[in-house]
Amino acid sequence: MNLDQLRSFAEVAHTGHFTRAAERLHLAQPSLSRQISTLEAELGVELLHRTRGHVALTTAGERLLPLARRMLADAETARGEMAELAGLRRGRIRMGATPTLCTSLVVEVLADFHERYPGIDIEILERGSRSLIAALMEGTLDLALIVTSVSSGSARAVLEHEPILSERLVVVSAAAGPDPFASANGTGVELRELAVVPHVSFPENYDLRVAMDAAFHAEGLTPVVAVEGAEMDAALRFAERGIGVAVVPAMVAVDRPLLRATPLADPALLRTVSVARRSDMAPTPSSAALQALIREIADRLTAPGAATADLVTRM
Repeated sequence: MNLDQLRSFAEVAHTGHFTRAAERLHLAQPSLSRQISTLEAELGVELLHRTRGHVALTTAGERLLPLARRMLADAETARGEMAELAGLRRGRIRMGATPTLCTSLVVEVLADFHERYPGIDIEILERGSRSLIAALMEGTLDLALIVTSVSSGSARAVLEHEPILSERLVVVSAAAGPDPFASANGTGVELRELAVVPHVSFPENYDLRVAMDAAFHAEGLTPVVAVEGAEMDAALRFAERGIGVAVVPAMVAVDRPLLRATPLADPALLRTVSVARRSDMAPTPSSAALQALIREIADRLTAPGAATADLVTRM
């Protein structure tokens, strides 16, 4: 049994005539007759009384007709639902992002995406890169924005990931207070200068914390810590109040007038932002559109004249 057979049966029942039904379905009458005969053979019952110039339903045909109409209606509903998904009028995306990206890149992406595709819902999971990778592998996310820092290696090779941009790390301090790195003179903050200034440290599971700990260790330095274990929002507020400085990605420091941002001198201290997804799962139309928009936003952030153009590089 298939939809074409059910459609032919329902049309013959509606018109009471093979010829008129064939015309309405744009079929040759022999083809229509074969479809009905095949359907009857598959079901093992006679569906139509065929009399000269007229067709009537048998008892079996009367029982099948409402079922056939319901199945055809359900098929049309399914076709419409899929068309809406393909046309980006409806849908849902499960997206993961790190906390630092949720306060910078993700805000820009979601604002634009919602304006373009208001019918698509986005579910956000805010976690560290390692947790996001685990969620991707479990199939609970469609895609994720993850970061690769100087110490995180190539563990993400099991996923399909597309590098989007690289951004320098900057040291943020209270704009209202004295500049602890005034002597940098535009060359950036050296690690030995940073180590002696009290700073706000992130939790040990942060990729950024792991990267900075490794950088200090490589130079034989032990940084002075004012506050340890602060999440990103709290760290920025602490830095604004002059409690300590914090090392953050360049995009996080944009549009924060209470903070002064000074790049680290070492150009190797940066992070790469990538879009990751499972390589064995084809992207849905909505997630493909979101990934394309992420590329567009990355181009915008690195365009000449952008506030982040000197510190963010398109991959």
